[in-house]
Amino acid sequence: MDQAPGSPRGPREENPHGSSELPVCYRHPDRETGIRCTRCERPICPECMVEASVGFQCPECVRQGSGTGHPHAVTRPRTLAGGTVTADPNLVTKILIGLNLALFLVQQSVGDDFTNRFELLGQASYTGYSPLEGVAEGQYYRLLTAMFLHGGYAHIIFNMLSLWWLGAPLEKALGRARFLALYLVSGLAGSALSYLLAAPNQPSLGASGAIFGLFGATAVLVRRLNYDMRPVIALLVINLILTFGWSGIAWQAHIGGLVAGVVIGYAMVHAPRERRALIQYGTCALVLAAVIVMTVVRTAQLT
Repeated sequence: MDQAPGSPRGPREENPHGSSELPVCYRHPDRETGIRCTRCERPICPECMVEASVGFQCPECVRQGSGTGHPHAVTRPRTLAGGTVTADPNLVTKILIGLNLALFLVQQSVGDDFTNRFELLGQASYTGYSPLEGVAEGQYYRLLTAMFLHGGYAHIIFNMLSLWWLGAPLEKALGRARFLALYLVSGLAGSALSYLLAAPNQPSLGASGAIFGLFGATAVLVRRLNYDMRPVIALLVINLILTFGWSGIAWQAHIGGLVAGVVIGYAMVHAPRERRALIQYGTCALVLAAVIVMTVVRTAQLT
């Protein structure tokens, strides 16, 4: 956001030369993995994992059926986090990108009046003579609407590219509902921390808080799958350097979204299967409770 102007890891295998390395997915030879299909024991990557009653199966074994006589709908395949496997695993990511682009076009068409009405603002008067506006004045919707507005072409292009790069694989791993919950709650956490810590008359807007939440969840997922963490860490460090080193960036939103993404992402991929939905959505509810607390505290300070 810018200021406005559960399966265990598979064992490592020993190659003929005695060095330890992970096998590669049988459908994607460029991807190392520690997970194997519980039926045919072939190595499978997150994109190929289909949740079974025990462990994960590969797409071919799922198509062949369980051999128990149960209809296919009874053993509907699930994602790593327990979501339903769908024909278009990136639908929510595409909708979010489309919504951001559509609202940016509205901003360009209508002008500052539209942006001023929906960007994040603590408490201020835009003209100095008009009534006070902002979250502290009861305009709580700004915590959400600011996540879908952007301050310029470079701002929205960078954020939408990041949303696609991070969102597409995360949505495949989590499923649509869990991914959407991660995105929205992380964005709200970023808005709430910005409202709490930033100057009340400093407006801000952008999807960066939610996108930093995707960063945090991606790091948790990569760790969970025992993939190489270095690329994710390097990209995150670069973004944090830009966050604190570049003027005009609401760092509070970035940090709030990142922390929320790590917390929610951990619950999504580590929750035990028997209580998975309760823990996953319960964690989202706890983060939302923190959002409410920050909002109430700041509003009390300003009114």
